[in-house]
Amino acid sequence: MIWIIFGVFILLSWLVGSRLKSKFREFSKIPVNYGMNGRDIAQKMLNDNGIYDVKIQSVEGELTDHYNPVNKTVNLSPDVYHGNSVAAAAVAAHECGHAVQHATAYHWLQMRSQLVPIVSFSSKWVQWVLLAGILLVNTFPQLLLVGILMFALTTVFSFVTLPVEIDASRRALVWLSASGVTSQATQPKAQEALRWAAYTYVVAALSSLATLMYYLAIYMGRRD
Repeated sequence: MIWIIFGVFILLSWLVGSRLKSKFREFSKIPVNYGMNGRDIAQKMLNDNGIYDVKIQSVEGELTDHYNPVNKTVNLSPDVYHGNSVAAAAVAAHECGHAVQHATAYHWLQMRSQLVPIVSFSSKWVQWVLLAGILLVNTFPQLLLVGILMFALTTVFSFVTLPVEIDASRRALVWLSASGVTSQATQPKAQEALRWAAYTYVVAALSSLATLMYYLAIYMGRRD
């Protein structure tokens, strides 16, 4: 049964990821107002929110866009950085949404940032601890419990990420519409692009929860 569940989540992850890429390719062909590219849009959104200490830069890859709160950088993939499209506008504004969250001390982002060093450390060792715990479950079950607790941190992190991403998209869409970058015709497309991006985080969080329940079942089964 557990393998069926894992299979379902793998399939869902693939489907959502494929749909996301398809939508971004489609919306990359639709221009936005004013002829602004992703970098221009990011700069304007930051300025409109009174943020002047965040650097905008291009990074290699596809859909590698992210905001780094440590060095205050909005990092945009080449297609977004140089692109004048609904897709580029949506992504650039979304990443700037995180910068606005940072500037306004958005509590979910603060919580997520506090978890990063703990989760980073845990992620390096959790699979090894879980593997050893499963192999030694009948002789040293406490090791598996430690692994479960470590994995639980990554699950909590996945769920804390959800409101952070959803709120960044909400801020982006409000600004895109208010600034006139998107029109009545293109705003729904920007919304759809960001909605599919959000689905990837939902699937990841649910998959992490299902995996956590699997390890808990092994531990509780041993106790029985």
